[in-house]
Amino acid sequence: MPVYSMTGFASVQGECASWGVQAGLPPHGKERRLAIEIRSVNGRNLEMVFRLADPLRAFEPLLRERVQQRLQRGKVEIRASIDGGDATGLAIPSEEWLHRLATAQDAIRARLPQARELSVAEVLDFAQGEATSGHDWRYDVLTLIDKALDALLAARENEGNRLAAMLLDRTRQIRTLVDAAEPMVPTIVADQRQRFLDRWRDGMGLVGHSHTPSAVYERAIAESTAFALRIDVAEELTRLHSHLEEIERLLAEGGTVGKRLEFLVQELQREANTLGAKSCAVQLSYVAVDLKVLIEQMREQVQNLE
Repeated sequence: MPVYSMTGFASVQGECASWGVQAGLPPHGKERRLAIEIRSVNGRNLEMVFRLADPLRAFEPLLRERVQQRLQRGKVEIRASIDGGDATGLAIPSEEWLHRLATAQDAIRARLPQARELSVAEVLDFAQGEATSGHDWRYDVLTLIDKALDALLAARENEGNRLAAMLLDRTRQIRTLVDAAEPMVPTIVADQRQRFLDRWRDGMGLVGHSHTPSAVYERAIAESTAFALRIDVAEELTRLHSHLEEIERLLAEGGTVGKRLEFLVQELQREANTLGAKSCAVQLSYVAVDLKVLIEQMREQVQNLE
């Protein structure tokens, strides 16, 4: 299953040859065009905003249902508009329709003498509105939203593939750093333990004490062992390997993996921070810094995955 980004854009259009006929208006040379745009960006859950032309507002529940069936996460904006075309595409009212309008206007002015007469522009605007609202847009809307979602998912899949490739590249770089750090750990721990014992002996030589030499040495061994345990980062390196393997497995599995990847990247960051805090050698400090840079790059991109 592919990995999807939450970022994408799709725009589709479709013509409707029969618009206006149901409102008593003849078809014309410039067809009415329905357009749907979908924009999506990253979000913790699925959030939808609809910006629909007035004749299409009734279809918001249907559009919402369609989107929920195809998308899991992201902030999604759906725009649907009806393009009326240029002046050659105006709906020319029929004689019968104009007669009905004139009759209605006369009846209104008989009751409201102060009402003014309709202008030509107002009649044409009213005709356009009647034609638009008179057409049953259900089939057109549902057909176009499916096409738009197909295009959006294709765009999100392409972006998701690029993000997955970047994440896999970062996991390889992190694994290389971890592999390079692992052989350092026993040597660094042994060196630091010996340095601790040396400093202990030096310090004991500068002050008087009442303990026997054997008791002092045993205390030094115990303290140096505790110190060695505190600076040993082998456990952190093992957990880094484990998290990397799980990230690679999820990317190979695909689907809705964004939240799980976010958690794993947070765990990578935690282990890298611990590694840096425990480090008592310059080599490991460099490794910890490089790890944090790579993990931060992963964190920024993982937030865009569905």
